[in-house]
Amino acid sequence: MADARKRLETEVVAGPLGRTSNHDSAAKHVAGEALYIDDIAEPAGLAHAYLGLSQVAHGRLISLDLAAVRTAPGVLTVLTAEDIPGANDISSTHRHDEPVFTTQNILHHGQPLFAVIAETRDLARRAAALAKAAYEEAAPLLDVAAARAAGGELVTDPLKLERGDVAEALAASPRRLKGSMEIGGQDHFYLESQIALAIPGEDEDMLVLSSTQHPSEVQHMVAQVLAVGSHAVTIEVRRMGGGFGGKETQANLFACVAALAARKLKRPVKLRPDRDDDMVITGKRHDFVVDYEIGFDDEGHIHAVDAVYAARCGWNADLSGPVTDRALFHMDNCYFYPAVRGRSQPLRTNTVSNTAFRGFGGPQGMVGAERFIEEVAFATGLDPLEIRRRNLYGAVGRDITPYHQQVEDNIAGDVIAELERRCDYRARQAGIREANRKSPVIKRGIALTPVKFGISFTATWYNQAGALVHVYTDGTVALNHGGTEMGQGLYVKVAQVVAQAFGIGLDRIKITATTTGKVPNTSATAASSGSDLNGMAALDACETIKARLIAFASKRWEVSAEEIAFLPGRIRIGTQEMSFAEFVAAAYMARVQLSATGFYATPKIHWDRKAGRGHPFYYFAYGAAAAEVAIDTLTGEYKVERVDILHDCGTSLNPAIDKGQIEGGFVQGMGWLTTEELWWDDNGRLKTHAPSTYKIPVASDRPRIFNVDLLENAPNREPTIHRSKAVGEPPLMLAISVLHALSDAVASVGNHRFCPRLDAPATPERVLDAVDRMREQVRGAAP
Repeated sequence: MADARKRLETEVVAGPLGRTSNHDSAAKHVAGEALYIDDIAEPAGLAHAYLGLSQVAHGRLISLDLAAVRTAPGVLTVLTAEDIPGANDISSTHRHDEPVFTTQNILHHGQPLFAVIAETRDLARRAAALAKAAYEEAAPLLDVAAARAAGGELVTDPLKLERGDVAEALAASPRRLKGSMEIGGQDHFYLESQIALAIPGEDEDMLVLSSTQHPSEVQHMVAQVLAVGSHAVTIEVRRMGGGFGGKETQANLFACVAALAARKLKRPVKLRPDRDDDMVITGKRHDFVVDYEIGFDDEGHIHAVDAVYAARCGWNADLSGPVTDRALFHMDNCYFYPAVRGRSQPLRTNTVSNTAFRGFGGPQGMVGAERFIEEVAFATGLDPLEIRRRNLYGAVGRDITPYHQQVEDNIAGDVIAELERRCDYRARQAGIREANRKSPVIKRGIALTPVKFGISFTATWYNQAGALVHVYTDGTVALNHGGTEMGQGLYVKVAQVVAQAFGIGLDRIKITATTTGKVPNTSATAASSGSDLNGMAALDACETIKARLIAFASKRWEVSAEEIAFLPGRIRIGTQEMSFAEFVAAAYMARVQLSATGFYATPKIHWDRKAGRGHPFYYFAYGAAAAEVAIDTLTGEYKVERVDILHDCGTSLNPAIDKGQIEGGFVQGMGWLTTEELWWDDNGRLKTHAPSTYKIPVASDRPRIFNVDLLENAPNREPTIHRSKAVGEPPLMLAISVLHALSDAVASVGNHRFCPRLDAPATPERVLDAVDRMREQVRGAAP
């Protein structure tokens, strides 16, 4: 019996989970055969829409003359706010502050005023440029400083997190310091731009193919704009060419305009903006200014932190409330502050409405936390890694976050120690210091920084998912769930879960497009929760079907349930075996239901925003990265020479997919913190609106040596899907190591006596400025 059980366990483990499986569309991506919305064969009668945009950033619309637009070649119709049968509102919050088309108040350059629909996209685009608008202009508020100077109007309610008596702890601290840090924004720069194709049906039905991370929200927005029930609108998403948060709420506009036009013309309509207009219209990662005061002692132990995280939010609320909330949730990173107060300041500006972006405010919170560590390190003259170690979360008494959640799964210290050993950090650090003493121009730097990232939506109701699984009589399976595929490998991971559950190969699973017509009321694919939520929902559906099949087999072959096992490719019933296909065919003949819905709601989580207390995260994902850089102190140019990463994925569902997410997330984070810079001119016009002016990392920017490893033998202590951990967002913050390695290189110019205070993005210009400041400090300190 023991041998049989051991053989059974071995056979079950031999399934697809935990093994490398190619992305379900990998071959199609490489061959150019993966179909995106703009690749789909155009339906008969397709018309094309284009948006007419405001040419000023702030003021009032006095008049809008569209006569030339209406009479332009190929134009079918023009839409304004007057053509909206329902609500002129696509805001994702209760504030109702985002109209489809503005009627009077101009709040940012590029705000949609109207849409023109023509026979071709080129004709629509040309016609949109013929509009004549008159404005009463006002001075735009373009950044945090300007917004504060004008009174600091907030787009949403701020959050305060507080634990302990901060004033008393600061007063009692042996040492104190104050500082401020600027953290830049970032454009999503997804390969596929925003796009929607609306196809009207009979009665009030509307099918919209949308490049969105949140099909249900787009469904609700289209329904309220068209003044129909949600049941009349179906949103379908097979795949996106990237999202990164930029298609969570920002897809609403394009889907609603396409649907409005399709309703009016009674023919299909597609809307796809140019890259320039996409970047001008859509929101970015929030840029922050962090003002802080820190109390600490000579040994580098932090006693108190008091910080304000002010964000440029743009012209309306969008997701700025939860984004700035999450910045505070991560202002601690891996560190325990005995007394702490964090306050958000979500400021209204006359720029695009900033929105979700991979990490959702968490990266900005962590960048601030690592600045606190660096400040203490330079103030005490101690090594930054040692300061990190001394301030890590620990045992009881040092395990409560600023939002009063206990850190129960703390492995940050172990991850740091293991990475430090693997990458020979101390010996390399010593070698770099010695090399810098002999090199007057090229200076090297090294830094090791950790990550602790909370997993779950802080909007508790989003922590739910549904799935639909059909088993056919030939043993094949159709899988549908509420998660969306944007290149991250969610579809193949969930398919692996289903294949493992039934003991069948991935080739027997049909992955179908996400659609609100099959799985309703879906949450956004965001917050790194795609696999956690949808994997569990799909497994729930599988377990329902399996329970029916086991009951059928037990009755039919007169064996106990314990004698029935789903093995790779077959079913064992007592002493006999048969193929999965044979088994389900027999079940069908016995009238066993072979279809089921599944549902999952994350347990344990709760959050009281007003009190600033709760358990908002189900668990934490950890990681650490060591980065080595070289800078040219004459030009500010630099190279990332080597990066070593050790990341915690729990028990990985698919190591290859997870490593790809880690590599991609790191490089995207590196771009945010180094080369990607958003710049508006004095009139509020975004000037970095194309690849020619906005620099994302390219292949030559990657680390010359790039070592990525998954933490082994570290299953999630919570019962997540097969004890895995989320991997979408946490790796982005590993790139903070690059910023601090650059800081270390700059500090070497002053023999590490002065804190460089290098802000982000650390462009070559900023690095050169920091080098010049360091030289001035050295000269000023000379006897």
